[in-house]
Amino acid sequence: MLASSLLNRIMVVEYAMAAALPAGLVAFHYGVQLSRPKWGHGSDAGWRRTPWIIGGMAVLGAGGLLATFITTKLQGPFWPAFAALVLAYAMIGIGVGAAGTSLLALLASRTAESRRPAAASLTWIMMIIGIVISAGVAGQLLDPFSPERLFKVAAGVVAAAFALTCLAVWGVEGTPVTEERREAAPFGEAIAGIWADPLTRLFSIFVFFSMLAYSMQDLILEPFAGLVFNMTPGQSTSLSGVQHQGVLAGMILVGLGGHAFGGKAGLKLKRWIVAGCMASGLALASLAMAARAGPGWPLALNVAVLGFANGMFAVAAIGSMLELAGRGGPGHEGIRMGLWGASQAAAFGIGGFVGALAVDRLRSLLADTGRAFELVFAAEAGLFLVAAFIALKLNDRMGQQAGRPTSQEALA
Repeated sequence: MLASSLLNRIMVVEYAMAAALPAGLVAFHYGVQLSRPKWGHGSDAGWRRTPWIIGGMAVLGAGGLLATFITTKLQGPFWPAFAALVLAYAMIGIGVGAAGTSLLALLASRTAESRRPAAASLTWIMMIIGIVISAGVAGQLLDPFSPERLFKVAAGVVAAAFALTCLAVWGVEGTPVTEERREAAPFGEAIAGIWADPLTRLFSIFVFFSMLAYSMQDLILEPFAGLVFNMTPGQSTSLSGVQHQGVLAGMILVGLGGHAFGGKAGLKLKRWIVAGCMASGLALASLAMAARAGPGWPLALNVAVLGFANGMFAVAAIGSMLELAGRGGPGHEGIRMGLWGASQAAAFGIGGFVGALAVDRLRSLLADTGRAFELVFAAEAGLFLVAAFIALKLNDRMGQQAGRPTSQEALA
C-alpha cells in the first residue's frame, strides 16, 4: 500500500513530481522481484520458511520507511533523493520476493490438496482486505498533511504489518525433522532442473500471459472512465471499488466452488482458470465496445463482471501453483514458487507500462481517445484468450500424466 498507492499520490500531488517517477519506481521494484527464484531456493535449502518470511518483511518494512522518509525530502536536491529512492524500492522488491515466495511455499507444503483452492482464496482475500484497511486508516490519519505526520503514519503501518506477520507464522512450521534433510542442489542446477519439467515451463508461460493481460488495465481504467465517460475523480475511484468488490466475489466463489464441487481439486482449478480467462476476455471485449459507445453503456456492471472474472482466474491460478509446487517431492516448493513469482512480476512490470504507453501513443496517432482505448482493451482480451488456450494445454498435459483423455479426445 505504501509503495504503490500512498507514496505514488504524495510524489505527484504534494511534491509536484512527474507521474513517471513513482511509476518507474514501482516498475523497478517488480524488476527486482525477478530474483524470487533465488529467495525460494534459499528457503528450500534451509528447510525453514519462517525466517525468510519474517526477514523479508523486515527488509520490506525498512524499505517502505526509507522510501517515505526520502519522499519528504524531494523538495531538496533531486539526484541524491532519487538514488536513495532506488535503494528503497530495491529493498521493497527484495522483501516482497523473499517473504511472499516463502509464504506461498509454506502454503504449498502444509496444505492438503483438497483445501488448496480455499487456502488460495483466503490468502488473497486477506491481502486485499489488508490493503483496503491500511489505505483507509492511513488516509484518515494523514489529514492535515505534513511530512512528519506522513512518516509517523508509515511507521505505524510498518510496525503493525511486521507484528502481525510474526504472530501469524510463529510456531506454524514447528521443529524441522533433521533426518529428512538432504543436500540442496546449487541454484543454477536446481533452476535448470525445474525448467526442464514441461508442466512447470508451460505454467510459467501461462502465468506471464495471464498476468500481462490482467495488469494492462491497471493504470488506464480510471483515466478511461474520466476521458470517455466524463466521470469525476470521485466517480472513477468508486468504479475501482466496484471492480475490487467483483474480484472478491470471484475469489470467494472459487474458494467455495473449488472445494465443494466434484472431481479432483487440480482438474477443478484448471476449469476455473479457463472459465475465468475466457470471461475476462469477454468482459474486456465489452469494455472495447464501451469505448466506442461512450456514455450510456452500463460501465459499472461491465467493470464488476471484469473484476469477478479476474478474481476467478487469479485465485484458481494461485491454487494451481500450490498444487504444482510439490512436483518432484518436498524441498522444491520455494524455487518453483519463485519462478512463477518472477513470471508474474515481469508481467506486472511490463503490463502496466505498456498499457499506459499504448493508450498515449494511439491517442496521438488516431486523434480519437475512444478508439485508442478500444484497441488496447481488445488487445488485452486477445491476451486472455491466449492464456485460456495455454491453460487448456496445461490441463491436457496433466490429464495425460494422470491417464485422463485430452480436451480434443473428450470433445470427440
